[in-house]
Amino acid sequence: MAECLRKIRTLAVNSTLDTVMGGLAAIVATGLCPYPDTAWPWWSLPALGMAAIGAAGWPFRVFQQHWRFAGRSDFWRLAGACMLAGLLVTGVLGLLGARAVAFGGAYAMAAFVIMAGVRAGYQCWRSYRDGRGRGGRRVILLGDGEDASRFLSLMPDMGGLVVGMVVEGRQRRPGRRLRGVPVLGQVADLPGILSAFRVEDELLLVVADPRFRGERLSTVLRMAQETGTQVRCMPDLSGIAGGVMTPLHPVRLSDLLNRPAVAHDGQGIADMLRGRRVLITGAGGSIGSELARQIAGHAPDRLILVDIGEFPLWQVDIDLAEKAPDITRHLVLADIRDAGRMERVFARFRPELVFHAAALKHVPMVEENPCEGLLTNVTGTRIVADTAARHGVAAMVLISTDKAVNPASVMGASKRIAEMYCQALDVEARNRRDGGGMQCVTVRFGNVMGSTGSVIPLFRHQLECGGPLTVTDPRMTRYFMTVSEAVGLVLQASARGTGGQAGGMAVLLRGGGVFVLDMGTPVRIVDLARQMIVLAGLRPDRDVQIRFTGLRPGEKLTEDLFYKQEILQPTDCPGLRMATPRTVDLAQVANIMDSLTLACRDGDGARALDLVRRLVPEFAHNPHGVATPDTAGQVDVERNAS
Repeated sequence: MAECLRKIRTLAVNSTLDTVMGGLAAIVATGLCPYPDTAWPWWSLPALGMAAIGAAGWPFRVFQQHWRFAGRSDFWRLAGACMLAGLLVTGVLGLLGARAVAFGGAYAMAAFVIMAGVRAGYQCWRSYRDGRGRGGRRVILLGDGEDASRFLSLMPDMGGLVVGMVVEGRQRRPGRRLRGVPVLGQVADLPGILSAFRVEDELLLVVADPRFRGERLSTVLRMAQETGTQVRCMPDLSGIAGGVMTPLHPVRLSDLLNRPAVAHDGQGIADMLRGRRVLITGAGGSIGSELARQIAGHAPDRLILVDIGEFPLWQVDIDLAEKAPDITRHLVLADIRDAGRMERVFARFRPELVFHAAALKHVPMVEENPCEGLLTNVTGTRIVADTAARHGVAAMVLISTDKAVNPASVMGASKRIAEMYCQALDVEARNRRDGGGMQCVTVRFGNVMGSTGSVIPLFRHQLECGGPLTVTDPRMTRYFMTVSEAVGLVLQASARGTGGQAGGMAVLLRGGGVFVLDMGTPVRIVDLARQMIVLAGLRPDRDVQIRFTGLRPGEKLTEDLFYKQEILQPTDCPGLRMATPRTVDLAQVANIMDSLTLACRDGDGARALDLVRRLVPEFAHNPHGVATPDTAGQVDVERNAS
């Protein structure tokens, strides 16, 4: 009701002011082009001008314009209304026997100048007032001419605060103007540009170029931090809904990743998921819950969400109830290590696709409890895969990790065994002559930002406590990807692995190929810690200290996405490649896994680790967290190739 009254009030005020200005334009036109007929009263021409604007303004929706946000299209509509008003004045005077074509033209021009001038003056006054109200804030844009145009058109209330632009490229020299905004210099000149402003000026650096990310943005952030300048980023165009512009947002940690975001083609994913019964294990975790959200967007028949934790399962159900209320959901509390329970779950829901994300992933905790880690990651995976195959599941997708490559931890070795078992099942299914059997697609990737137990939530908690931030080793690097992008690529890999591929990809899949996500370049953990301190508006080593604690049990300095002897093959999806690790005979790996399960259930950790080494001879266990050349991992052959 209040919104409706506000619109009515705005419409009434605008129409009154515009019609008054139409009458004023008629008086001005009389002075520019004197009208010879004095038989009419003095007020007749102003009244005619007011009526003409009142009639011409409605079809062009002039009275609905917001003067504060009037843009180019609004002024074009205003010009059209003034021309129509001039024609109406000329026509009315002509019907009364007067020839007033020149007067009508003068009236149209005067009306446009007055009405457009008042609008432009109001915008300037609002910008000046807002600038004073914000304590003299000044805005500097980082981008180019198109970026400046985008900023000024989408955020006109801040247009009057822009004092200049910083650009890339030597062809844009200082002193030139792009879209009316002066060029202050290059990005490399930013410290001097920011320092040139007065201390009392509140500077805001707006990154208007959506492609300005990664290391370049990190460098700009450090420059701005030295001068106390705030940095904000323009929102994506997808953030505009119903004409409402989302505000500028602070630099996010995902913006600083040294990798470009990958655009996805959703058609293959939609074909794979639409109308299917999909089961997700570990549905309450970071990857599992994001899988549920993205899969729900492709109209599956139903989602069966399996997790051992009550609270995380409730959380993802609440989220899906808001975002995908039409999707049928079943919440299943179950332990994937319980074969009987999993048998009943599959018999009841008859899933067609299975995404297996359940696992114990915390490296030091699995080192402390190796039998539990092996039972979940190895035995649990086998139970899920075997049960799915018995119940006619078309395909199962295994979520793996870069820690499975040249593993130094029990967790990494357990995931490598899970990979091997699923590879063996997949090879057997794809090489059957009748084309039957369950396909197993394995997808391997590195760390996801903000996942449960990862370093980013730890750093955030330490920042809230005032520091210090703890880093194991200054040389440690990890691959990072946002959880949404990782899951999007997992679905892309699943669509390609289950879509009846032909050619080279089919040959690789029949040979036990696994999909590997392109994680970009690895990030030093100490650099990540420094970036998080800067994003919090603090100074590393001054406001917040960084303390090095040494490697933890099972950790390596670097991780690898594939083995040194593997040759990565490209796929038709950007950001997705395929590796062909060593495969084993299904019966052989099953026999050793039987013994491994018995050893773990008996609590015989030493025996269990001996069996792990039989399956994964490259397992270089680092139980004490010693930084040796072996813990640094293999050389990334892709980096050498590039």
